Amino acid sequence: MTRVKGMVHSFEDDHFKVLCDNNQWFEFPIPGDRPAVGERIVVIVGDQPVYERLDAKLLSAREIADTLYRFDQVETKRIPTADDVTEEDIQRFAEQGYLVIDQLLNEQEVADALQAIDDIIQLRIVGPRLQFMKKESQLNTPEERTLAMRKLHRFIDFAPALHHICFHPGLQRVLERVFGESARFLEDQAILKPPSAEAGGEKPWHQDMAYGQLSQTKMICGVWVALDEASLDNGCMHVIPGTHHQGAVPHFAVRDWQICDAHIEVERDVAIPLKPGGALFFAGMLHHGTPPNFSGRRRQALQFHYCPDSSERMTPKQFKEVFTSEMSGAEC
Repeated sequence: MTRVKGMVHSFEDDHFKVLCDNNQWFEFPIPGDRPAVGERIVVIVGDQPVYERLDAKLLSAREIADTLYRFDQVETKRIPTADDVTEEDIQRFAEQGYLVIDQLLNEQEVADALQAIDDIIQLRIVGPRLQFMKKESQLNTPEERTLAMRKLHRFIDFAPALHHICFHPGLQRVLERVFGESARFLEDQAILKPPSAEAGGEKPWHQDMAYGQLSQTKMICGVWVALDEASLDNGCMHVIPGTHHQGAVPHFAVRDWQICDAHIEVERDVAIPLKPGGALFFAGMLHHGTPPNFSGRRRQALQFHYCPDSSERMTPKQFKEVFTSEMSGAEC
């Protein structure tokens, strides 16, 4: 039998789901002594997998912010618009792993995107995938739906305003300069981080290419676009410059699929506040995360991923070798 650590991910009806450090999923009946979402457990893998509880303390939202992020180092090198990106900026992207554009979208584009997101949440637009942090059957008002909504994805084919941003001419011009070739779209999502403890929580430090659907043979680029003001108190993006040069690192199922907390160079953390319409372009291996939303305001943001047109998808074996503990034996 094999023992592998994992995280209680979510509850559905009469069972709960566990994501393990080898990127496997398991389901178990809900016991009387109900575990908490985010709790670390050990799964004993055999003919009939079983689990054991670990005596591990869950960090509070405030402890996460105080110990794993810093708020006194804020990015100062900012580019006014996509048309102002220089070759020096592209070289700095290669060195640091990111660049910041203060205004990628105009006010109307931002307003249209916000309306589209609300239309999706309230089911005036149907088709995109929705991730609520409570059972949808328990959400009886528009406000309850908004406060429980953590994430949207697969929406560009249903919302013209969001499709426009995904293929925005300025965005595409920057990508082509970053890649040195045309860009291919991979994935869309919107992380909404409302002012609620569940849906507005932390997105722990990670590399985007450690998510299977984004594992490519060439470096991908993420584009994170603020639709509300993303500030220090409501969960703006944080990055650790240059970490994309370290290559792939193992990820673990702790509070999410993430880099082990002990491996984060917190002292080098740089926060990147953005006004609505501002954007962060960042390399898929860059270590980044967002702390919890402690404000009373929403922090809606779009995120798109792209790869060079010549890139190929990693095989499952390649992915496991570099991003999981299954073959490396890495421990968190």
